[in-house]
Parts: sequence; structure tokens; C-alpha cells
Amino acid sequence: MKSIHIILFSLYFVSYTAQASSEQAWKKNDQNLKTACIKASQLKKTKVVSDIMPFDDRVGYSAIVLEGRYPQAHMKNQLGRELCLWQRAKQKAFIVEADTLLKTKK
Repeated sequence: MKSIHIILFSLYFVSYTAQASSEQAWKKNDQNLKTACIKASQLKKTKVVSDIMPFDDRVGYSAIVLEGRYPQAHMKNQLGRELCLWQRAKQKAFIVEADTLLKTKK
């Protein structure tokens, strides 16, 4: 009986291994982030101009900077930037105009 417990105990630890995400899974996640951020953007001809900035899991967000042209007529096709925050748990993108943030810091 004791040997059965030892075998079951051993099998439990052998069968329980950490499953790390594959490189392919990370690439798919990165592409989902970029696609969602570009879709949520208010700019036209939008492109990603930064690396992905992952925040700690306690925060739960990653960020990228987008660049494109303002579509409004009064903006005269001016270049603009946006910060996209990607909520990893809900797979949702939130956009903030980055040009406004930069102007207030000066």
C-alpha cells in the first residue's frame, strides 16, 4: 500500500510540469495586439512605431505607440501619434492621443 502512494505521489509531480508558451503563441499574441490597436486607432495609414512594452502581470497591460495621419479636414493631414494600451486579460485595446501627452510635458 505504501508503494502505491509513493508511485502516485511521484506520478503527480512528473505529470505536473509548467507549460510555457511557444514562440509561435507569443508571435500570434503580438500580432493580435498590433491588429487590435490599429483597428481602434482614429488615425489613417496607421502603423506601429515602437516595440511592444509589456507591463508587469499585476498591471495586466502592454503598450505600443502608433503613428498615422489625422483624418479631420482641419488637421490638414498632419502626422499624429497615439498610445495604445492592450488589456491582456480581456484582449481589448484602448487608445490615447500621444501628441497631447507630449505637448503637456513641455
